[in-house]
Amino acid sequence: MIGCTPKVIDENTVLQKIDSLDMTIFSKSGNKIYSITSPNSSYDNIKLKFDLKKPIINILNGAETKYIISSEESTLSDNNKLLELKGNVKLKTLKKDEYILNADNFIWNIESTNYLLEGNIRFENQNIILNSGKAILGSDNIIEFFNPVKYIIKDENKEDKYEINSENAFYNLNTESVTFEAKDKRVKSIIYF
Repeated sequence: MIGCTPKVIDENTVLQKIDSLDMTIFSKSGNKIYSITSPNSSYDNIKLKFDLKKPIINILNGAETKYIISSEESTLSDNNKLLELKGNVKLKTLKKDEYILNADNFIWNIESTNYLLEGNIRFENQNIILNSGKAILGSDNIIEFFNPVKYIIKDENKEDKYEINSENAFYNLNTESVTFEAKDKRVKSIIYF
């Protein structure tokens, strides 16, 4: 005699494994805010939280992608309103001259529209490198780098040409300009010959 038993799904399961997650989050008015893809993720039914491995997040501005962010792992919690990325975080723009912003951690409270980056911040484009321990990218496309900040200008051979150390720096992505600010110490400059 041969028989089969149906697969019983336990409704009290705490974690649900999801292979190949592809999710888009919309605003209350129906606009796309961001999309997430992850090859391996899980969802905690009790904490209402996604744990994502190797996610790629597209932050959208209307129909266009504004930023692409990748990391080793991330969590999406608070009813899809708090996104935290950890490990080798890389944020890049889709401009003609690509900007790359690296950090150890990235936190985005979707309702505040500011992005907090912490640990080993490195902003780089074709001409400059900005390093600090903490930065905030605002909705106005200005990145505020916090004390201490090291700013390096590269020459045509990609060699260090000019270096500035400051307490704070502000980089405007729209105008591609940088402003330095110091309250306690002076801004220090070094020129390489």
